[in-house]
Amino acid sequence: MSEEIKNNAPEEEELTQEQVNEYKKIRMEKLKALQDEGADPFQITKYDVTASCEDAKAIYEKTEAECKTQAGEDEETLAAKLEENRVRVSIAGRIMSKRMMGKASFMDLRDKSGKIQLYVRMNEVGKEAFDRYVKKGDIGDIVGITGFVFRTRMGEISVHAESFTLLSKNLQPLPEKWHGLKDQDTRYRQRYTDLICNPEVKDTFIKRSKIISTIRRYLDERGFMEVETPMLVSNAGGAAARPFETHYNALDEDVKLRISLELYLKRLIVGGLERVYEIGRVFRNEGVDARHNPEFTLMELYQAYTDYHGMMDLTEDMFRHLAETVCGGTTIPYGEHQIDLGKPFERLTMIEAVKKYAGVDFNEIKTTEEAKALAKEKHIEFEDRHKRGDILNLFFEEYVEEHLIQPTFIMDHPIEISPLTKKKPDAPDYVERFELFINGWEMCNAYSELNDPIDQRERFKAQEEALSNGDEEANRTDEDFLRALEIGMPPTGGIGYGIDRLVMLLTNSPAIRDVLLFPTMKSID
Repeated sequence: MSEEIKNNAPEEEELTQEQVNEYKKIRMEKLKALQDEGADPFQITKYDVTASCEDAKAIYEKTEAECKTQAGEDEETLAAKLEENRVRVSIAGRIMSKRMMGKASFMDLRDKSGKIQLYVRMNEVGKEAFDRYVKKGDIGDIVGITGFVFRTRMGEISVHAESFTLLSKNLQPLPEKWHGLKDQDTRYRQRYTDLICNPEVKDTFIKRSKIISTIRRYLDERGFMEVETPMLVSNAGGAAARPFETHYNALDEDVKLRISLELYLKRLIVGGLERVYEIGRVFRNEGVDARHNPEFTLMELYQAYTDYHGMMDLTEDMFRHLAETVCGGTTIPYGEHQIDLGKPFERLTMIEAVKKYAGVDFNEIKTTEEAKALAKEKHIEFEDRHKRGDILNLFFEEYVEEHLIQPTFIMDHPIEISPLTKKKPDAPDYVERFELFINGWEMCNAYSELNDPIDQRERFKAQEEALSNGDEEANRTDEDFLRALEIGMPPTGGIGYGIDRLVMLLTNSPAIRDVLLFPTMKSID
């Protein structure tokens, strides 16, 4: 099949590597011919664009409506009015399809805003340009067009080209250009191609950007200050996760990539910055699955003089605001579910949730031995180091999480799994902590922050003991953080949000790789 025929084929199968190499060779030859003719597209440094594809359509529709009002039912008058008030544009984008019709061609051009049809005639653009750029042009070429907007007999708003400029030559044929790039692995590895072939992917990432900018505006309007803290740290604390390690040559010192934002942000609360937040990358040396990527975007915020109830109120209000602003309403689809963010979120303690869904009341289980015996009876795996609170959490993960489809705050976690959280004054085996669950996922994690340096040192001691017993995710003692607490930190509420998981929810995306522009992938040899 020749390149010319292939460009106009109504359908195509996925290309083999041999075919890709052949078509690349043909296109390289076309580029060499252009360069020899003094028409090297890569010599062009700019192109003046006056309208996007969607702008061109909108301007034309407005003009057309005004002309119809003036012309009434008279078609001839309308035609004269439209010609008199022609909408002239200069647009640029990528050619996505081409239909040759002798000395004319219809093409589809796509830019950031969308797609518009082009009508290119030899008589208008000239024989040399038509032969060079249209007849010999390829799908995937980036072009600039000047001309006027009109509506075809079939009713499609199009641009009638008066000049045609090749701005960049496509050398790699687009994969499956007629029915979209489908292979998931290729989509994630070649996101640039995915964005070209699948417009809905671009929409997801535009929405992601809007989600993050909306969060920033929401917090800025409530007196929060955005800050930046170190990514390379000597002690990666603030979460239960294994860090990545590297070596800093200038200091001849091993350092770690941060796993959390928490400990530095709390230092700023100590310093008097009473409302702070950070949106940034964190890195955890863990597995990859539908909801986890080793580097991901985390937002943490801390507010002095409030507690975890204040964080619950802020979270509920912010999620509702995001849904309304980004999705246009408080009921959003995710998979087979309709998630209702408009009504008050359910609030359950972890013990209440386990009793509700597992039929087990941990208020009646007083010792670690009783908890382990029950876990064995229910076939829940645990480790020797686990205590009663760890077993309660294992029951929660096994029996409860999958049922939490609608927004639910799970509160009052056992102290064993919450080393940085204030104890409940009336129940010191539990802490003032909550996690928000939606669609069975943990969406955020929040505390009444521990500000007692003596208690914090004891918690770090327990974490060091867990580390020595084989828990590779346990925290290490952070002496500088303890020094900051000894200076004095006010009562504080803090929370962490996984931005990627939030984007998955609001864009109805099935996997975290669908909302990361460049997800972590195993290298191809």
